[in-house]
Amino acid sequence: MDCDIYPVTWKALMTHRNAPLSETGRLRLARCVVDDGWPLRRAADRFQVAVSTAKRWADRYRLYGAAGMADRSSRPHHSPRRTPTRIERRIIKVRVIRRWGPARIAGLLRLAASTVHAVLRRYRIPRLSELDRATGVMIRKAVRRYEHPTPGDLVHVDVKKLGNIPDGGGHRVLGRAGGRRRQRTGTGYAYLHNAVDDHSRLAYTEIHADEQAITAVGFWARAHAYFAGCGIEVARVLTDNGACYRSRVWRDGLADQGIVHKRTRPYRPQTNGKVERFNRTLLEEWAYARPYQREADRRADLPAWLHFYNHHRGHTGIGGSPTRQPCSQPLRAEQLGPGAGRGRRDQPPPTGGTGGGTREATRSSRSRTPPGSSTPSGRASIPPASVSGCGSGRRPASGAAVARRSSRSCRPGTRSRCRRASAWTRGPASASPP
Repeated sequence: MDCDIYPVTWKALMTHRNAPLSETGRLRLARCVVDDGWPLRRAADRFQVAVSTAKRWADRYRLYGAAGMADRSSRPHHSPRRTPTRIERRIIKVRVIRRWGPARIAGLLRLAASTVHAVLRRYRIPRLSELDRATGVMIRKAVRRYEHPTPGDLVHVDVKKLGNIPDGGGHRVLGRAGGRRRQRTGTGYAYLHNAVDDHSRLAYTEIHADEQAITAVGFWARAHAYFAGCGIEVARVLTDNGACYRSRVWRDGLADQGIVHKRTRPYRPQTNGKVERFNRTLLEEWAYARPYQREADRRADLPAWLHFYNHHRGHTGIGGSPTRQPCSQPLRAEQLGPGAGRGRRDQPPPTGGTGGGTREATRSSRSRTPPGSSTPSGRASIPPASVSGCGSGRRPASGAAVARRSSRSCRPGTRSRCRRASAWTRGPASASPP
């Protein structure tokens, strides 16, 4: 066997930037010394390594063959100063029973925190952030995901509390110092009542001034009608253990509709995770996406964003596609909450200047607000024809006309054809930073 037939290609086979030999190069060096009888100095000069290195790999090849060319563990055979097994068991016992961190365990057992951390890493104990503090079960790496097979099998319902923006902007516009000076204005809070279908991810949202049982029941009545208009027959509703969802009014309302009510376990928001993720998306992509100057401006942006979410935004939970059950129903005035029509009297709804309705359409529709569309405060809000649907919106249209126009021009994934969603296709980065 002639070693000259092997070209020196160890540069392309390096395991790291300073490694002179890979496993293949070690095997070639050892075969040249052992099988072909090359002197150690010649082999070391040929492979550009030290003589002692050439002798090491030749000896390993004689003892173990080709399997001896792999790297060995650098761990020592004996560790006389290692933490005793009895102390390691005490550390693990305290961690499992009390679920303490390394610092508290070290204070209890009078050890160094680095020693406790090393023991926990050695036995692959999961971090506290990956555990449920109540049960000790892992919730990050061993997530049990579920999804019902058909739309309407389960609808997630939840309430998200959101602080109102004072006139002139809050701390995201004025900074922390300026925002703190405006904290005494008493702007109050808005309560976002949300419903998300488990299978299709179709969402329905309303803004209210409280989260009482009567408000929750009224919200669900309208949400149920919305899902029914989209062809979804609701069979179950999943909520947390909030006071409004434990009331008799809520229980009787669902029973009259023939819907089964289910609640999550205490301190287990992961069970209701789809609406919890919708709450987070709502905050990141709508509520805090732009530096709003007043609360009415932010509420006026909700219909366009919700339309974008239901028709054009991709969802990673269902393979990156939009909702599986797109619905072209127009949003109603009740969804925007009290006073939603104030703050932009001489501007069209914020849809990039192309969707929802022009100034004349908005004014004319305001003057023809149908009975029952006023807010609880008695002020007329934005009518349905001016806050829903795709298209140019050059003239006021009825709800049915808006629905037909929306179903014709809004299809899942067709952002370029939908002018109403154009303001949200680029995400928060399109807005000027606060």
